[in-house]
Amino acid sequence: MSIREIKEKIREKKGFISDMDGVIYHGNKLLPGVVEFVDWLKQEKKRFLFLTNSSERTPRELQEKMRRLGIELDESVFYTSALATSAFLSSQKPRGTAFIIGEAGLISAMYDVGYTMNNVNPDYVVVGDTRSYSFEKIEQAVNLVLKGARLIGTNPDLTGPVEGGIIPATKALISPIELATGKSAYYVGKPNPLMMRIALKKLGCVREDTIIIGDRMDTDIVAGIESGIDTCLVLTGISSRSTVKEFPYVPNYILEGVQNIVE
Repeated sequence: MSIREIKEKIREKKGFISDMDGVIYHGNKLLPGVVEFVDWLKQEKKRFLFLTNSSERTPRELQEKMRRLGIELDESVFYTSALATSAFLSSQKPRGTAFIIGEAGLISAMYDVGYTMNNVNPDYVVVGDTRSYSFEKIEQAVNLVLKGARLIGTNPDLTGPVEGGIIPATKALISPIELATGKSAYYVGKPNPLMMRIALKKLGCVREDTIIIGDRMDTDIVAGIESGIDTCLVLTGISSRSTVKEFPYVPNYILEGVQNIVE
């Protein structure tokens, strides 16, 4: 299929679910064609959602970040693994307690659903993306899990793309707790179908009219495949054409970046 044919197929879709890190930006650097892509989404009155496995920022912080990068968006178009995690835990045990290793986005989401912080006998140990990572917190988490707290990860990403390369993400950070306790974490973010069902509901689109755009074969693309949503891999983040061959599934489309959709 030619680039032109791929472009036409994608442009026919009514709903767009886009990852952020590696698709829209690297760190504080906007990727090529993003301004034009977002303008096109607005002009064509497409329904779109920026769905990120990163749990560090609140939707308002993501809105502010995009504004600093020169793009105005409504706060409602952002949905994070932190929000998905808090919604899941609230449905499992309303107004429970948690020991959290994470940043403002996760802590805020947990507070918003009525959870309280507890470092003595919490219902859950919840780990998300964070730069304030310490041996002391890991030690606490290990002992709380051994005492009966259930272990939750906001997402199963091992790494995340930044301007200078990659950084360890949630699955890498939670691994010492899993290894020390012998307990496996439950991961809420992509490719968990929970995240995709929420996204479709927020968009108000059926899966046949929707496409997911991402940079990772192991989360974005498999999330779309397992949810019956068409997938487009962009090569501006983690996965490359060569790494596609390492997986037993393939995306519907592969593009260099979102600029190919609108150029």
